[in-house]
Amino acid sequence: MEHHPAAARLTEAATSAVQQHGSGNLLRIVLVVMVVGCALTAWFLLSGYKRKDD
Repeated sequence: MEHHPAAARLTEAATSAVQQHGSGNLLRIVLVVMVVGCALTAWFLLSGYKRKDD
């Protein structure tokens, strides 16, 4: 498995957030990202149904 510096920074930031503020803020961030991601995925998938392929 390759080492990715961006992933290491993300992991370090998440660990720092948990240590400083507890798991509540991290959980909120994860939930918000999940909801926004689901909304964008639904929009992307459903926007394809508007097109007519004649």
